[in-house]
Amino acid sequence: MNMHHEMSHDDIARARLAALRCEHRDLDEAIAALSAQQLTSSLALQRLKKQKLVLKDQIARLEDEITPDIIA
Repeated sequence: MNMHHEMSHDDIARARLAALRCEHRDLDEAIAALSAQQLTSSLALQRLKKQKLVLKDQIARLEDEITPDIIA
């Protein structure tokens, strides 16, 4: 029996959001580990921080997309 299940747009967005949050946490840990090293490359640290900010923006956009607008 071949059952085909399609994910809704919200399901896809929620899965993507979970993946982005995980990646954001991983970058946070990498930044902390790199900062703890004495011979840290400031360029590498800047790149990781920039990547983390990009992820934060993507997370915020997805959260806005998932969360319905409430008209007060």
